[in-house]
Amino acid sequence: MFDNLTEKFDSVFKKLRGHGRLTEDNIQEAMREVRLVLLEADVNFKVVKDFVAAVRERAVGQDVLKSLTPAQQVIKVVREELASLMGEGLDNALDLAARPPVPVMLCGLQGAGKTTTCGKLARRLRKEKRNPLLVPADVYRPAAIEQLKIVGRQLDIPVFDTQPDQDPVAICEEASRFAELNGYDTLILDTAGRLHIDEQLMGELQRIKASLAPQEILFVADAMTGQDAVNVAQSFNEQLDITGVVLTKLDGDARGGAALSIRAVTGKPIKFVGLGEKLDALEVFHPDRMAQRILGMGDVLSLIEKAEAAIDKDDAEAMERQLRKEGFTLETFRDQLQAIKKMGSLESMLKLIPGAGKAMKQMKGMELPDQELKKIEAIINSMTHKERRNHKILNGSRRLRIAKGSGTTIQDVNQLLKRFTEAQKMMKKMQQMGPKGLKGLMGRGGGRMPF
Repeated sequence: MFDNLTEKFDSVFKKLRGHGRLTEDNIQEAMREVRLVLLEADVNFKVVKDFVAAVRERAVGQDVLKSLTPAQQVIKVVREELASLMGEGLDNALDLAARPPVPVMLCGLQGAGKTTTCGKLARRLRKEKRNPLLVPADVYRPAAIEQLKIVGRQLDIPVFDTQPDQDPVAICEEASRFAELNGYDTLILDTAGRLHIDEQLMGELQRIKASLAPQEILFVADAMTGQDAVNVAQSFNEQLDITGVVLTKLDGDARGGAALSIRAVTGKPIKFVGLGEKLDALEVFHPDRMAQRILGMGDVLSLIEKAEAAIDKDDAEAMERQLRKEGFTLETFRDQLQAIKKMGSLESMLKLIPGAGKAMKQMKGMELPDQELKKIEAIINSMTHKERRNHKILNGSRRLRIAKGSGTTIQDVNQLLKRFTEAQKMMKKMQQMGPKGLKGLMGRGGGRMPF
């Protein structure tokens, strides 16, 4: 989402770095450009005004102007103010400390992604050792109840049996009694949405709130709708006093205005962000890390967390034992690739590495990393078990068979084997260094691609 914003900020900061010493005039000019960048990104006008004023006040201070690297100091100020704007310092953890079953109500307009977000949240809570029950309380949208049941089946999480002719408030009350009797500690309420705000919708949500007293009321906002999402969030907050925001479709190509404005306008923290349609694509929102991503500084902490969550410690140790016993084979390499795939797309991971996003832009027209990985995996899967264990037996006829079987060319097979041979030499050097060398290669989270 923030690619365009990142590019424009980089252009502004490049001009700043071009000045040996900064003056108040230089900074004023840079702030005018920052203001335009944010307005073009569909950030709320008042939010932009306050943000630019805060940055300007700090940036023209003597500590910045007299420092050895004033441009870097200004960038640091922008990063800190961006993080503050998005809610750094606010507690964005879910409050689930009440007597179970704890109701968590999701609300928002139709099409924002509430139902999918309910499933994502339930999956996340189950990983945190909670026992959630999904409750379909949207009786208006065709197939809304069935959609949540499908999500529940995919996740193996129970869904309360709701009928379309029931009253939504009665559904929630019955689900609460059912959860208490059957040992569920969290109720996730999927409420109805509309194409726009109306009195009937708000009245129904207020009745659910009055009846169940949800511990959390999360407004689900489509980040692709820009300022509209901010205005709707403000209305929901005034009527329901929401406790937080979930921004969906943050992996889209919108300008990013909602993400930068919604916390400042509502005063409520962004608690989660949705980064795709898959049911594991829900992340805790970290304002400081998002500020770094926007400014092209990467997000290594999130990358490490992804690795630790996706790659099981036992699997990583088993892979290490296999490396010690058999050496680095194409089979071992394939296992490492599969471990990496669990972390998400390679493209999304590269964006978390400082400077990699810019490098990817320069690679336009070249094959995408994920497509390359699929090709490599297809080639290795087209080999026999014996060939994967010993690539030296791959003569011309075998390579032709593998190319045909994987839908690639002999050149692709040869290129993989050449790169693999180089990686194998590197692995031998690492093994000679002993356990420390191997563990360094495996990394904190497990399988790391050697080339």
